Order: sequence, then C-alpha cells, then structure tokens
Amino acid sequence: MSLSYEEIAAFLYAEARAQGEKRWADWLDFYAEDVNFHMPAWDDDDKLTTDPTQEVSLIYYPNKNGLEDRVFRIETERSSATIPDTRYNRAITNLEIVARKENTVEVCFYWTTHAFRYNIVDVYFGTATYVIDTSGPKPKIKKKYVVLKNDYVHHMLDIYFI
Repeated sequence: MSLSYEEIAAFLYAEARAQGEKRWADWLDFYAEDVNFHMPAWDDDDKLTTDPTQEVSLIYYPNKNGLEDRVFRIETERSSATIPDTRYNRAITNLEIVARKENTVEVCFYWTTHAFRYNIVDVYFGTATYVIDTSGPKPKIKKKYVVLKNDYVHHMLDIYFI
C-alpha cells in the first residue's frame, strides 16, 4: 500500500492523539513488533550518541516488548516518572517525506510537547524520523528516532513526551 502525504499526516496525528489521550493499547498498535525506538543523548562534545548499545541514550527500546513493558508500568502506577500524573499534548509540524521504498516510507517532522506537572508547564521540542511499514493491512512504525533539542529537562523524560 502506498500512502499519500495526507494519509501519512493523518496516521501521525492519530498516533499522537492516542498517546495524548492515554489510550495505550491503541497507541501500541501503531508500532511493529520489531520497532526500534530511540532517543539518543547529547555527549560532552555536543554531539548525539550513535550506538544505543554502547553509549547513553535518553530512551531506547530495541523492540515493542520494551514499549509494552513501559506502558504496563504507566498503567499500573509502577512508574515514578508518571506519579503525579502528567498532562501533555504533542504537536507535529513541518512533515516531510524523506524516502519511499516498496513497503516503507520514511518521514521527518518537528514536534513540540507541552506538559503540565507539579504546577509547572514544560515545553519539549525536537525532530523525529519515522520509518513506516506499509506492507500490511495497517501501517506500522518500524523505527522511531527522536532528537530532543532541549538543553535542560526539569523532570524525568518518558515515552509520552515524544
């Protein structure tokens, strides 16, 4: 299946909305079983780390099992990063189709998340690159690579910020 620009945008907006509404089962359904979910850290030389198995990452899950575990901890209140509850929304802009192959499309976009916790509003922002598998009946995210551009983070980062 080949997705139009509008269908890709609708897919990304629906993923962000499922996350923002904390419909975790729906949100997880956007991801392929073998998804690579990575947010690298900035090193001391102001360069992004490149190898999540050898260097520090802000978030790294090599497959969907890690995301499912994270969601389980959020839903069962076994996560100090989510207590007290955080209210948030993620906005997506400047969507660009980077590459198309037979069964995948790679997209890049800017994102901004506004989050409210401890009576403070924080703004997180950055870029994201997704590789979306279009071979099945529903598109699935095969790779999510997120760059956080903030210099200072007040609270623990979690999957719902990105």
